[in-house]
Amino acid sequence: MNAPRPRRRGGHWLDGWTVATIVIAALATVPIFAVIYLALTPSENIWPHLVSTVLSGYISTTLILMAGVGLGTLLIGVGTAWLVTMCRFPGRRLFEWGMLLPMAMPAYIIAYVYTDILEYAGPVQAALRELFGWSGKQEYWFPEIRSLGGAIAMMTLVLYPYVYLLARASFLEQSVGVFEASRSLGRGPWRSFFSVALPLARPGIVIGLSLVLMETLNDFGTVDFFAVNTFSLGIFDVWMNMNNVSGAAQLATVMLLFVAFLVFSERYARRRQRFHNTSSKFQALPGFQLVGGRGLAATIACLAPVLLGFVLPTLVLLRYAHQHFDPELSREILGHALNSVKLSVLAGTIAVLVAIIMAYSARIKGGKVLMVANRVAAMGYAVPGAVLAVGVMIVLGNLDNGIDGIARENFGFSTGLIFSGTIAAVTFGYLVRFLALSLGTVEASLGKVTPSMDGASRSLGRGAFATMQFVHLPLIKGGVLTAVMLVFVDCMKELPMTVILQPFNFQTLATFVHQYASDEQLGDAALAALSIVGVGVVPVILLSLTIAKSRPGHKGGE
Repeated sequence: MNAPRPRRRGGHWLDGWTVATIVIAALATVPIFAVIYLALTPSENIWPHLVSTVLSGYISTTLILMAGVGLGTLLIGVGTAWLVTMCRFPGRRLFEWGMLLPMAMPAYIIAYVYTDILEYAGPVQAALRELFGWSGKQEYWFPEIRSLGGAIAMMTLVLYPYVYLLARASFLEQSVGVFEASRSLGRGPWRSFFSVALPLARPGIVIGLSLVLMETLNDFGTVDFFAVNTFSLGIFDVWMNMNNVSGAAQLATVMLLFVAFLVFSERYARRRQRFHNTSSKFQALPGFQLVGGRGLAATIACLAPVLLGFVLPTLVLLRYAHQHFDPELSREILGHALNSVKLSVLAGTIAVLVAIIMAYSARIKGGKVLMVANRVAAMGYAVPGAVLAVGVMIVLGNLDNGIDGIARENFGFSTGLIFSGTIAAVTFGYLVRFLALSLGTVEASLGKVTPSMDGASRSLGRGAFATMQFVHLPLIKGGVLTAVMLVFVDCMKELPMTVILQPFNFQTLATFVHQYASDEQLGDAALAALSIVGVGVVPVILLSLTIAKSRPGHKGGE
């Protein structure tokens, strides 16, 4: 006699929740597969031309950029995280949250600021010429800011918080027992760091580094302004200047290989890297007291990236905004700000609604199908904006052509472009790219709600939707608001996707700043740049407070 098959949790698996999740996951991945399909079936194949002329340059430049930014962010992020978490020195309390401030500064904005400061006509070189009596550039050497090295420096200054954030979280979670054992063996702070803390924090550091490298691949504003020929700039150039979508798709596909390699490497580097605490007792972490020269060195090491990555650029922008204030231009900037806010709120709201459906579906139904669907839907965050923009245009362009063909054939008129070149295209692109942020946040919030709440609600006769509405949503409203805020801030800063997908005669703060800075008019764009930075500061501070309380047993204070 055959044993009865276990019933799937939640009844028959193919219900409305499951179908909705699968459909969302499919829509989120369509742009990616559209890029690959067009790359393999181009209408005009310029691949041989790209291979023989620019491809090797794109590959080498992108690899050097990633290596430089990766190394720089590792040194700054891991080193300062260890100092702030495990050492005691002047200013440590301030640096706990201050180290995250550069995360609010987009790389393209800091690139504009430092170019204005460090170029030949800028104040730094002008002061040097006056001080030493030099009459021209041929009489001295000064590093060129608009270069590959300059791009590495700019991105490192604003991307190291990703590594710092996850490294510090890993250090905070470590057991005090291992450090006591290390100190009993006579090891100081740095020997304990290399032999104990660093190996234990490796999984978190690897995740942070992978995020940095993905953001490096996604950058467009910095490399465009510095004329550094990476894949993002190449995709834009082939599409817009050469008017060849197939060639852009082919470059985008090669870029996807970079992303796939990063994702695989991150998973491989963390294979079987599981560390567990053997004690449930958490004490205050040991404080390595740094005094005298060591304390001063630690303060300088933490102060420098904050000063260079946030404080100095912000002060320069404030000065420019004051000097170049123009009421008429301010009204124009206000209009662009409203465009940015509308798009970001729309994308954030839709992203959270979609995330709630997917996360709640996985909660009540379970199973590998929904788990895979959720992970697939989150792939967009790993894909550079320029690549997704190509995919979105391909998908929506074909959809518009299909609708137009049906209208012409059956009704005798043309519908034109319904989705392409509209706010809908930009919103769809934002949703695909940033769905992972909202989904991860909502999943984490739902995971903290005990399953007994579901059972109690069902016993009172409430169905799945009513349980979600009256039980879960009130309990996770903090996580929902956080998800909206995270998506909102990233949409406000997003540049490559917006440049490609924005409607005609429609600008956001990001595209306005990029246009004016590219025309050497940073002063006129300073107020808009400050608006973008200001929006990013709030979640950074909230994130820092969350990390500070993340250690088990935290009661505030030391």
